[in-house]
Amino acid sequence: GSILHLARDGDIVWGAGRNGKIPDNSHCFSTLDVRAVRGPLTREFLLRRGINAPAIYGDPALLLSDVMPELANKEKKYTRDYIFVPNYNDFYWTRGEENVLDPRSSLVMCLNTILNSKFVVATSLHAVIVAESFGIPARLVRSRVEGEFKYRDYYLGSGRENFVIAKDLREALDIGGESPPVFDKIALI
Repeated sequence: GSILHLARDGDIVWGAGRNGKIPDNSHCFSTLDVRAVRGPLTREFLLRRGINAPAIYGDPALLLSDVMPELANKEKKYTRDYIFVPNYNDFYWTRGEENVLDPRSSLVMCLNTILNSKFVVATSLHAVIVAESFGIPARLVRSRVEGEFKYRDYYLGSGRENFVIAKDLREALDIGGESPPVFDKIALI
């Protein structure tokens, strides 16, 4: 996730990213063992700080369908045409919307709800990543709270510089899913 600011000297970083709303001086490290980062924006931030970061991109959640093949091989029982998954910080404004998944639900509930939906619309970055890991079309909606940095970092790191963030749920439903991610799975592993 967007937890790079929690790293400390000597930590190993694998697929983490920078959260653009965290100030630079909250990143209290000078040496890290970086194996992969979420995307090129996080890598550039680390390089500017003198920390070697290879150009290996991807959020580890992209590997979820490989790590949990029992979910990938499960018979699809689509219970809804779409699910809307807000970022935890956006949940307050989704009241009254249909087909909203409470991001505070259990992991099993979240995974099953996403996997049983034909289309995922989200301000939650990891809802998009989980859906894409399993080949479910997904579209990001602009968050009212989160900055664009982490989303842009993810899309650029997964080969999509021309991604489109929908302004709201209706536009996301009209546009449909983003192109699938393109990343080097072997390098990330």
